[in-house]
Amino acid sequence: MMQTPSATRDLLHAPVLLKETIHALNIDQGGLYIDATYGRGGHAQAILTRLGETGCLIAMDRDAEAIEHAQANLGDDPRCHVIRAELRDLDVAFAKLSLNRNADGVLADLGVSSPQLDDARRGFSFRLDGPLDMRMDSSSDLDAATWLNRVEENELARVLREYGEERFARRIARAVVEQRQSNPITRTKQLADLVSAAVPTREKNKHPATRTFLAVRMRINAELDQLNAFLPKAVKLLVEGGRLVVISFHSLEDRLVKRFMREQARGNDYPAEVPISVSQLRPLLKVVGKAVRPSAQELERNLRARSAVLRVAERTGYCHA
Repeated sequence: MMQTPSATRDLLHAPVLLKETIHALNIDQGGLYIDATYGRGGHAQAILTRLGETGCLIAMDRDAEAIEHAQANLGDDPRCHVIRAELRDLDVAFAKLSLNRNADGVLADLGVSSPQLDDARRGFSFRLDGPLDMRMDSSSDLDAATWLNRVEENELARVLREYGEERFARRIARAVVEQRQSNPITRTKQLADLVSAAVPTREKNKHPATRTFLAVRMRINAELDQLNAFLPKAVKLLVEGGRLVVISFHSLEDRLVKRFMREQARGNDYPAEVPISVSQLRPLLKVVGKAVRPSAQELERNLRARSAVLRVAERTGYCHA
């Protein structure tokens, strides 16, 4: 398939739950906001249009192409700081800017972006043939092909089962190990065809390799580890009343975010029978509203939004005792 020019890909990239995200951030014109997953800047641009002269936006991503896009589109705006960093390094990246203020909002739009998915060179898609890469940060040492051709069968089956919730994890792992003995797996189509042959049944409207590609991608990019490290750091950076907004596309990520927000909203851990006040519990967060999902109208425009879930929490004035 012919490669889509970058400008066209940017036009096709629709930020998910845009209106809902901006509403959730409760933007103050003079506030400081962090878009921790810039992607192609749809959310960042919308935040920026609502900031005044004293407002500040930090655009962050670990993908060099995303940072290049941010520099080209936001780099000349004095209200913007563009920084390349992983989610788990949010605190370090923020400290380097020496802004002497905390954030009024932190946004994380998790998963792979449409420009990454639509570029066959990046190796994220089972529909486009390309090198089996899958690295969100192309400078990292481990790509998907290297890992797949070295990983032990039991570990591969575990990753497929836990990250991809793949019923046929063992069959696929065995097929990968058998295949690589005679022919290393280096292309996306090669892996997709191998999985399709190994899976005995089909899910309606879902390619047989969907779960495998998702699981391998999450393992290569340590996505759950990144998220686990990011969430508490984001809370620490928020001012009282500041909002943490997270968009997830995978049930494991959403459960992690949901559990974290609920635990931080519950506060210090006391036995259930002990009568205590909110001031003694000292909850760091207050959950704001219920989980938000895309409307039918958005899904008509962007089918990739179908699994998106947005969750919001607000920083309280308490600190841990």
